[in-house]
Amino acid sequence: MKKIGSILVLLSSALCGTGRPMAAQQAAPAVEASRAAKSTSWWKNAVIYEIYPRSFQDSNGDGIGDLNGIASRLDYLQELGVDAIWLTPIYPSPQVDFGYDISDYAAIDLQYGTLDDFSRLVAAAKRRNIGIIMDLVLNHTSDQDPWFKESSSSRTNPRAGWYMWRDPKIVDGHRQPPNNWVSDFGGSAWQWDPARQQYYYHEFYVQQPDLNWNNPQVRKAMYDVARLWIGRGVVGFRLDAITSLFEDPLDRDEPYIPGPDGQPRIDAYGDKEVENIYTDNLPEEHGVLRELRQATDAAGGHRVVLIGETYLNSIDDLRRMYGANNDELQLPMDMQVGFINKFDVALFRRRINEAETGLDGGQPLFVFDNHDNPRWDRYQTGAAGAPQSAYGPHHDDIGRVIAAVLFASHDTALMYYGDEIGMATTPPTRKQDVRDPIGIRGWPREKGRDGERTPMQWNAGPDAGFSSAGVKTWLPIPESYKTVNVAAEERDPDSMLHWYRRLIALKKNDSALHEGEEIMLNTADGHVLSWLRKAANGEAVIVACNFTGQPQTVSFDLSAQGVGGTGLKTLLMTPGAREPQSIASVRLGPYGVYIGQIR
Repeated sequence: MKKIGSILVLLSSALCGTGRPMAAQQAAPAVEASRAAKSTSWWKNAVIYEIYPRSFQDSNGDGIGDLNGIASRLDYLQELGVDAIWLTPIYPSPQVDFGYDISDYAAIDLQYGTLDDFSRLVAAAKRRNIGIIMDLVLNHTSDQDPWFKESSSSRTNPRAGWYMWRDPKIVDGHRQPPNNWVSDFGGSAWQWDPARQQYYYHEFYVQQPDLNWNNPQVRKAMYDVARLWIGRGVVGFRLDAITSLFEDPLDRDEPYIPGPDGQPRIDAYGDKEVENIYTDNLPEEHGVLRELRQATDAAGGHRVVLIGETYLNSIDDLRRMYGANNDELQLPMDMQVGFINKFDVALFRRRINEAETGLDGGQPLFVFDNHDNPRWDRYQTGAAGAPQSAYGPHHDDIGRVIAAVLFASHDTALMYYGDEIGMATTPPTRKQDVRDPIGIRGWPREKGRDGERTPMQWNAGPDAGFSSAGVKTWLPIPESYKTVNVAAEERDPDSMLHWYRRLIALKKNDSALHEGEEIMLNTADGHVLSWLRKAANGEAVIVACNFTGQPQTVSFDLSAQGVGGTGLKTLLMTPGAREPQSIASVRLGPYGVYIGQIR
């Protein structure tokens, strides 16, 4: 929710970047033994695939993706190497915020299918060793939720205290909101309710009133929701806006963020920007996370994972999300690596090293893009937004670098549908085409999130294989679908799709890349990010990524890391690159990647 800123296939998937069989395809016994020993922590080093259901696969020709559409693509996801899929909200909703305004936490929105469809999806995914992760929105509900309707009806009803209600502030005889808090989606975060004669707080849209997490009845109700879906077979929850559960009990004004002239900065919506010190990341949230963890551990036999949407300012804040006794989130999202938004070697090196060494043993979760932010092509443009066409001369090479950081690091990897074929951000060019209310309100400075939510590009046929021929899809399909699609990339062994498959296979089956320790190398190099992955069995792998548009040559001395070999066995490298023979000289083309085992 928070926005920042066939046979041919099997054959080509079993080849490394130089066209030779990739030994890593067969899982080492040590890796298999490790997996068996950690069955309750299956999520460690896993690959999680985010699906925006509206945009993945339409099975009934209404232009909107659905659960049966997802089920029809499970073989594709299995071949890709996915361990779990995270579904953004599929509950009944007025769809003001496309599902993040929930009106019934116990059912399925009919535009996506039925509970029976969901059960079939869970079962079919389980047969392929893929888990289903639900999006659990704890911070707020829809204003059409029966809970809110009851709460707003009077100040004395049984749910009167379930939301954040406040009396107005009277200034010169006029009613005003209690303070200066601003909604993330523009305007005051307070909305007047005539029935109660009070304001209610909404961190996001007016139609998304915030729950009162100081109320124990609210906590019980939401923990019961989690238990319900665990009973229906889900293996985890992604917790939306989890750092926004609590607000300052004194309702203090938040400080304004000054601009260059000393006056408050103005955002895309025309509001004065505030520093969210009283409405985000407050200490009370940790008590809720511990209680939720206890509830999900008990209901799911310690196999249910909690993933947090955690936009935080420091590694210290991130570490606290795991809990002092590792009793809160198993996987808070590390946005500090994937959202650097520029190829800064020193910053990447520092942030990755912090994640590997500064979390007290917590498992890092890296993520580079999602449904709220432009896709990774933003690294090509050098800005948080992408132009109408983001397919520049180095688009695929930059994508390979991003994927190498994501899958060759010691982390759980969270990817977004379409990443694996290099789909680019395609924002609307006219305000009348915008579907996202953020873009409607903030145009033209804020174009909304439609650009990263366009339908999945399966083939070059009608509607890109997403829907039926001639159907008006909920968002237009970019013209890039004619060349950038799964079918075309299946046929090309050097495509982005095969790069992703090979990387994920290495992450799963190579001992060092599966769970070996990670050590940064050549730490003074300002052009190439490189690191060592070293397994307990002694296997060592180097990864080198050129962060520049010019060729680079690097060498390595691994004596300090206790690695004696100097030869290299190539596991994967950028297509067309020259294979190095030793660690004394590894040549990388512009935005080139090399991954090799030390021999």
